Amino acid sequence: MILRHTFAPPNNTRLGHLCGPLDAHLRRIEEALAVKIAHRHEQFKIDGPKVNAQRAMDVLQALYEIAQRPIDAAVVQLTLAGDGSMDGDVDGAVTLATRRADLRARTPTQGLYLDNIAKHDITFGIGPAGTGKTYLAVACAVDALERSAVQRIVLTRPAVEAGERLGFLPGDLTQKVDPYLRPLYDAL
Repeated sequence: MILRHTFAPPNNTRLGHLCGPLDAHLRRIEEALAVKIAHRHEQFKIDGPKVNAQRAMDVLQALYEIAQRPIDAAVVQLTLAGDGSMDGDVDGAVTLATRRADLRARTPTQGLYLDNIAKHDITFGIGPAGTGKTYLAVACAVDALERSAVQRIVLTRPAVEAGERLGFLPGDLTQKVDPYLRPLYDAL
C-alpha cells in the first residue's frame, strides 16, 4: 500500500529536523517498520504493508509536531517504541528533579512506568532493551534521594542468573557483580 501525505503548513526548518542529517531519521523509520519513504519537499510517500505504512505516517506526524528544533536519534527511537503520540512538552507528564532539567517521560508508556514507580513500593519493568527502564528507575531513585524521601539507594544484582554462572567468572565478587551493576552506575 502507498500512503501519501503533505505536511502543512510547509516549513523547511521543520522538514529538515524531521528528516535528520542525510535523512537519517527517515532511514531509521524505514528500517524499523519495513517500509520505503520517499519525499520531495513537504510531500511524503510511504510504501509498505498497510499497518506498517500507517504506523510510519503516525510516527512522521508525531515527529513533525515536535520538529521546531533538531530531533535527537533517541527521540526517533522512543517514538517508534511508543504508541506514536509523542509530544515535546506533555502536560501532566512526570518530571524528575535531578541535575538534568529535561528528564521526564517521553512516551505514554514511560509516563505510566514513572507513575507506577511513584505510587508503589515495588515496580517490575519488563520490555525490550533501550526503552529506558533502568535509566528511569535510577532517575526516580535519585529524585527520591534529592527530595529526602529516602535516605539511601540500594543497588542489587538479579537473583536469577542471566545465562552464566557467577561462580565460574574470574576475579573476586566485585568483578563478578560489576557487569550487572554497570548500567546502574552509568545511569547514576
